[in-house]
Amino acid sequence: MTARILVVDDVPANLRLLEARLLAEYFEVLTAANGRDALEICENGKVDVVLLDIMMPEMDGFEVCRRLKEDPATAHIPVVMVTALDQVSDRIRGLEVGADDFLTKPVNDLQLMTRVKSLVRLKMLSDELRLRASTTRNIGIEELLAARTSVNEGPPRVLLIDEKSSSSSAIRKKLSATADVDLADDPQVGLFQAAENPYDCVVISTGFAEFDPLRLCSQLRSLDRTRFLPIILIAEMGEDERIVRALELGVNDYIVRPVDEQELVARLRTQVKRKRYNDHLRASVTQTIEMAVTDGLTGLHNRRYLDSHLQTLFDRAMSRRRPLSVMITDLDRFKAINDTFGHDGGDAVLREFARRLRKNVRGIDLACRFGGEEFVVVMPDTDGAIAEKVAERVRSEIERAVFEVGAAEGVPVTVSVGVATLNRAGDSVEKLMKRADAALYDAKNGGRNRVVARAA
Repeated sequence: MTARILVVDDVPANLRLLEARLLAEYFEVLTAANGRDALEICENGKVDVVLLDIMMPEMDGFEVCRRLKEDPATAHIPVVMVTALDQVSDRIRGLEVGADDFLTKPVNDLQLMTRVKSLVRLKMLSDELRLRASTTRNIGIEELLAARTSVNEGPPRVLLIDEKSSSSSAIRKKLSATADVDLADDPQVGLFQAAENPYDCVVISTGFAEFDPLRLCSQLRSLDRTRFLPIILIAEMGEDERIVRALELGVNDYIVRPVDEQELVARLRTQVKRKRYNDHLRASVTQTIEMAVTDGLTGLHNRRYLDSHLQTLFDRAMSRRRPLSVMITDLDRFKAINDTFGHDGGDAVLREFARRLRKNVRGIDLACRFGGEEFVVVMPDTDGAIAEKVAERVRSEIERAVFEVGAAEGVPVTVSVGVATLNRAGDSVEKLMKRADAALYDAKNGGRNRVVARAA
């Protein structure tokens, strides 16, 4: 795993020591001797993790971290504070300004590398989501990130997995003012519970008598539903090797007993904030992909989706030697509706037409708005005779009842339909669509409000 690490310390010897350790693991290392230089590097370069000293002149590490986390352009960069301070109050202050973790000098090599690699993995995930979100939406990424604070700001829902009642009661009490906490005293029950409920974080105690807590962490990371669910490990004093292994498995954070309430709450808030941030990015990606293939007015698929999916359906029908039919519909005299009732009235007719069309075709049929008042339905496993009956059913349904348009009593609407069926002798998507379009043209020229089918 390669990444770009920024080391910030005003003591040259400390800079050289951390730089040498990171270079030995093949990381790319940048250095800064003060807070202002660190902020400039983060703003102008692609930094994956910041190792930040607290005790610096002019601008201390707390202020540097606060500024990084308040700037949408750098807020996603993980920050590890490396300090000689080992007071709980200092860790809490750091977590409150957005630090992701702490390392105490002298830094243990194994903990340093494990923590850096863990945070690099999280950063890579965020970067991928940011990239997808920014490339699927025609807005600036800063606007997207600035909106994240308004999403899912309610109290987090937390699952605590701990078989010792005295321990779980104490932890639950510490979190009671901050989160809604559910309890599982059996690890396998907890695994099922985590997979079936929308938790914001899972807190796991290492104090199981006959079960390896890291097995549970591994299982949570292997399930699709819990793969990105934050895990905080509550470890005993002296469990350094277990903590290192947990971080390698993908555990997000840990706290060592005796548990300080303020530190636990601060670490939980950090994990929940990151989860909601990434959830927001994922939702943005999903939403914009749906928008890209869906017609916003009617809710049907759009032409972009038709162009990409029709070929797949065509190839499948050809390879399996199954029938395939297409119908193209066009609302008759739609311009007159727009001229009489305005575009709002026209939109109302299109929405109602789409509703009736969807009601009269199968779920496996692909119904799309082709453009304007034209719609296309692709019907897999449907021969020409059946397709013609479906088209006639649609035509009849449109003519049967008037369309409500604004305050008007009701507007009669009719539709012309062209139908074409797959011909195995040298056929193609282009030829199939051209035949359907020619059939539609014949229906229009033949007096409208009718179905015309072309087999070849």
